[in-house]
Amino acid sequence: MREGKPYWYGIIGGLILVLYGIIPTLQKFPSFGRVYAAYGGVFIILSVLWGWGVDKKAPDTYDWIGAAVCLIGVSVMLWAPRH
Repeated sequence: MREGKPYWYGIIGGLILVLYGIIPTLQKFPSFGRVYAAYGGVFIILSVLWGWGVDKKAPDTYDWIGAAVCLIGVSVMLWAPRH
């Protein structure tokens, strides 16, 4: 494991990733592609926050702008009026 962390960190991380992959399939949204895109946007935000909180790498302005653009895109995909 990285940085000498115990192996159970990897096991817990693997279980979280499995849940992350299963949860989108349980959503009651009309289009799985849109749900999956939304999860991608959430993943980007969580990645920035993880790097900041756990790895102690503060996001810069461009990280926040990029994350905001992703969330705006996800919002348009999910909630744009459609016929």
